[in-house]
Amino acid sequence: MSLPIQLPLGIYLRDDATFANFYAVGNEAVVAAIDLEQTSLDNIEPVVFLYGPDGVGCTHLLQAACHQADSVKMSSVYLPMSELLDCDTALLEGLEALDLTCIDELEAIAGNSVWEEALFHLFNRIRQTGNRLIVGASQSPNHLPIQLADFKSRLNWGLVLKINGLSDKDKVGVLMLRAQQRGLELTEEVARYIIYRSPREMVKLFDVLNQLDSASLSAKRKLTIPFVKATMGW
Repeated sequence: MSLPIQLPLGIYLRDDATFANFYAVGNEAVVAAIDLEQTSLDNIEPVVFLYGPDGVGCTHLLQAACHQADSVKMSSVYLPMSELLDCDTALLEGLEALDLTCIDELEAIAGNSVWEEALFHLFNRIRQTGNRLIVGASQSPNHLPIQLADFKSRLNWGLVLKINGLSDKDKVGVLMLRAQQRGLELTEEVARYIIYRSPREMVKLFDVLNQLDSASLSAKRKLTIPFVKATMGW
């Protein structure tokens, strides 16, 4: 069960943030490290640190892990630190009892002594229980400006994996795959047009696809370059 504790409104898991929707080419080892369909619970590394710049899919993978936990009746929680920075760290109490805790955007609390110490103690409690912890950040533990030395050291204890970004060619393939999953016909030419005119982060490209899906359904039109151009105002 996800979100078993009281968190601020607005924190939710994207429905489409699943392993099936993640284009894993170039990141097969990353997915295998956290996907229970690829690695059994007995063999999976309990602490995994994923990092990469905005748009590479770190948030997607953490949320996918929570969706998967929920699907097999395991307890989990997703914590985006940029949205929790002003909250009381007491919200971390008891999380060690959950099967899976996902802490995203760790860079948001770097240098905040209160949050660093609270997460340090949570890390230790989770290690003692043997439950799983997945941390996501924009940089590796060694490059994050974490001030608490013991916490910085702990972050290197488990698997540390970099998420590789996609090439434009890969992004075209991802957009076409996602469109196909939604029953949309998206040619390579139109997908390439979208890539070159939209922000390149995959989450923003998916938002564009969502808009085009709705507009196409409403207008009963296929996704052509003129239709995309008119809909998006490009």
